[in-house]
Amino acid sequence: MWQNVAFILIGLGVLGIVGWSVQSFFMSSDIPVLVRVAVGIMGLGVLILIGVAIKDRITRAKDEDFKGVEK
Repeated sequence: MWQNVAFILIGLGVLGIVGWSVQSFFMSSDIPVLVRVAVGIMGLGVLILIGVAIKDRITRAKDEDFKGVEK
């Protein structure tokens, strides 16, 4: 149980740091708008690919048949 709490706290910390750096990247006036748009599009593409991979893995996990495994 404590291991799950630790993973959740680490995940929240990482999300906070990533969110803060993404916000400061996109709000910076030193970086050209075209670069910010391109990075945003690439990030969205990565998120879509991760979502598709997770969905595919969940679908395959439902179809897997463990005939040789004892319960």
